[in-house]
Amino acid sequence: MKYHRILLFATFLLLAMQPAMASDDSLIPGDVMNYIGFGAIVAMLLLFVIVMLVLLKTFKILTRVVLREQGLTAAEINAEMNPIKPKKERKPKAEVWQKLLSLKPLTEERELLIAHDYDGIQELDNPIPAWFMYLFYGTIIFAVGYLLNYHVLKTGQLQYSEYRTEMAHADIEKKAFLSKAANRVDENTVKLMTDPSVIASGQAIFKSTCAPCHGDHAQGNVGPNLTDDYWLHGGKINDLFKTIKYGVLSKGMPTWEKQLSPKQISDVANYIESLHGSNPAGAKAPQGTKETDTDQKLVANK
Repeated sequence: MKYHRILLFATFLLLAMQPAMASDDSLIPGDVMNYIGFGAIVAMLLLFVIVMLVLLKTFKILTRVVLREQGLTAAEINAEMNPIKPKKERKPKAEVWQKLLSLKPLTEERELLIAHDYDGIQELDNPIPAWFMYLFYGTIIFAVGYLLNYHVLKTGQLQYSEYRTEMAHADIEKKAFLSKAANRVDENTVKLMTDPSVIASGQAIFKSTCAPCHGDHAQGNVGPNLTDDYWLHGGKINDLFKTIKYGVLSKGMPTWEKQLSPKQISDVANYIESLHGSNPAGAKAPQGTKETDTDQKLVANK
């Protein structure tokens, strides 16, 4: 107990020194102060453990005294204070395996023998394992649910219906991909197309944006005629895309890359190519340089 008192006194002394050490004019560095505080906390925890051990020892001594006063011998007191726990018997592995497979031990095999035999060979009447029966009944329940779901209530799709649904989703995703891919086209990758949907789209855009300058049928108005063999800035699909995209500001042709998407510009360029040689009424006089039929065929074959 002497050492306990010394440890307790040292702990209280450290705690009392903390306010003094925490003052601003202290000569002790902050890190050292933190270590001292941590040491004080550890000392308090150790003191708490020691006190608990002392109390436990005290209770044991008091218990022995009370039992001795009741007339118990030393052996009886020890047996009371330190009772022997019964050891659990471990089941042999063979017994666990037999329970899992619903088997009988070898000592009971004679009761399981089937009456008939063949050539001296007899058969045991072992039951089917429980886990196998549960699995078997589970497959029956699953089969009933499957029939109800797919063939009676028809809440699930059979393989052909599922195939059609997946193909429809794939077609939607394909169109979405192509629409995104179409907007990646530029004057270097644009291709000449004769798809009616592309021509119709280009015609609608042309009439709303280009007709005021080039006429409803591209016959020319303020701007040049776009149906003949003469071109100011080239008549190939790449040239048309570039002219529509960047414009010709010096001649009043605005740039359309901010108002139209790359696909829309491509559609307009393909629509203009489809009008070549249409000879609309009231066509404006040719302007620019003539491009031969061979050039146009080369464009169409690209």
